[in-house]
Amino acid sequence: MAEIVDACPIEHGWRRPTWTLEMMIETMEQKTNVRVSPSTISRALRRVGARLGQPKPTVGCPWPKARKNRKLRAIRKLLKDLPDDEVLVYEDEVDIHLNPKIGRDWMLRGQQKEVVTPGQNEKRYLAGALESRTGRLIYVAGDRKNSLLFINLLWELTRHFPDARTIHVILDNHSIHYTQQVDLSLETSEGRRLKLHFLPPYCPDHNKIERLWRDLHAAVTRNHRRAKMSRLMDEVHM
Repeated sequence: MAEIVDACPIEHGWRRPTWTLEMMIETMEQKTNVRVSPSTISRALRRVGARLGQPKPTVGCPWPKARKNRKLRAIRKLLKDLPDDEVLVYEDEVDIHLNPKIGRDWMLRGQQKEVVTPGQNEKRYLAGALESRTGRLIYVAGDRKNSLLFINLLWELTRHFPDARTIHVILDNHSIHYTQQVDLSLETSEGRRLKLHFLPPYCPDHNKIERLWRDLHAAVTRNHRRAKMSRLMDEVHM
């Protein structure tokens, strides 16, 4: 049963890309020559811990698998062998929208909660770094997601870790991390303490700060009722 749930129906000859109970019954009958009832299929789904959920959209990494794995192994080794006088952080940016993200919530049967939106959206952006040893978050906020926001975070890191011989920054391949302004910043005396380590493309699950951003949206921005960006940002900073 778990093998069927974990697969796409197309792999079993169906044209529809999502499962129904009826399709599972037909597929099980093709495999076992035994036809079971919907209630039996439902019990089998509960037994294997299956649930009706929302898939996570992903983009496949364009690198060959061997190259991707070598890069990820090098980052894991860096973290494992990190000297006491060096620091490693996971860096990323996140968008904060005044128009709330709409998400699932509990509500009474026959009723649907309403989330009043401001209509005219505003945006703020955070650039953050999650320190690998302590889980401490260092971040800066800005009105635009650009190289200046990223550079401001880099300088904030040098202030937070004045005694670190090297500050290793694990980050994605966003274009704001590759600009000439960033290169010039890294050539300064303080900038030379910073070393950027780029993840393979489209590998957000290997950037540990991503989980923190998901928690931020769950705790603050999803279904929020703040009418002004200043009030919403107060909640973000808390």
